[in-house]
Amino acid sequence: MKSKETVAGLALENIQSLSAYKPGFQSVGSDWIKLNTNESPYPPSPLVFQAIQEAAEDSLRLYPDPKSGALRAAIGELHGLDAENVIVGNGSDDVLNILIRAFSRSDRATTLINPSYSLYPVLCGIQNSSVIELQFDHSMEVPLESISKLDARILFFTSPNAPTGVGFGNETIRRLATSFGGIVVIDEAYADFAKENSVELLSEFPNIVITRTLSKSYALAGLRVGYALAERSIIDILDRVRDSYNVNLLTQVGALAAIKDQSYLQAIVGKITRIRDFYLQEFKALDWFVYESQANFLFVEPVDRNGEKGPKVAKALFEYLKENRILVRYFPGHALTGSFLRISVGDEDQMLKLSETIKQWLKTE
Repeated sequence: MKSKETVAGLALENIQSLSAYKPGFQSVGSDWIKLNTNESPYPPSPLVFQAIQEAAEDSLRLYPDPKSGALRAAIGELHGLDAENVIVGNGSDDVLNILIRAFSRSDRATTLINPSYSLYPVLCGIQNSSVIELQFDHSMEVPLESISKLDARILFFTSPNAPTGVGFGNETIRRLATSFGGIVVIDEAYADFAKENSVELLSEFPNIVITRTLSKSYALAGLRVGYALAERSIIDILDRVRDSYNVNLLTQVGALAAIKDQSYLQAIVGKITRIRDFYLQEFKALDWFVYESQANFLFVEPVDRNGEKGPKVAKALFEYLKENRILVRYFPGHALTGSFLRISVGDEDQMLKLSETIKQWLKTE
């Protein structure tokens, strides 16, 4: 009989050396202010609850539509596309995983521009894909010249960027799609909060794939639903890789109800962006550097009462906020992010409490 260590050793070598993705800390208890995972501070459309309740009454005994056909059609209509230009996943993470499984392996490199979504390298590691990593500097200018020289099969590009919140206009995306010879995945998880999105470029560039999530603007993080928009032949490839029944019944009907309630979406997005822009100016008034966010969070570089900034200052504020039961996100693993904190936009009461706690830190630190 094999030992536990021997059994674990049967795993593939790339899996044994893999570091798992670490999501933001999940608080226990209702007295925390949770501003660390970019969830919506507001509930989803009331139509979502109604649709889920109706579906749960009689349909749970049945398998869901394996292709999420009605949801694909509604998403396509929303973006002026056909259902054949849409694939739906168990969150956009599922769609990202499908893309890597379809287009990347050890001899077909994936390109990442860091800092970015930290799940990308984990998914590449699972697939044993080779990875080419480029770096943003403080200016957040896209390294187009370096990209044009790459021999890679697929590139992931977040716009607006996570964790900085910087948005990239369509002219930049156009140059990116022209410069890179492979599939360009534009991860638009935060596009509903941005000034511009890349959907119009799909008709111009067959190598562009756009991914979206309903976790942020639609407030459906708990349902897990995302999608991709692309040229039909790419969607056909992704459907060959997609797991069967990858989106459950309640998620499909809830997401469909949310997609159809665009007036509610716009109202919620309007609230969040107004609060975001107000506190962007508040942090600037403290003489903190803040990236001009086009997402539902702010990426700030704290300065303490002595005028000091840097990783130690950011870590100190992160810990002080946590002691006061306020969660934000700290990313110490990259030269650009180590001095910053990412703060999800909460509701007015949550953001006021955050502001008051920071002012107290500035007095006592």
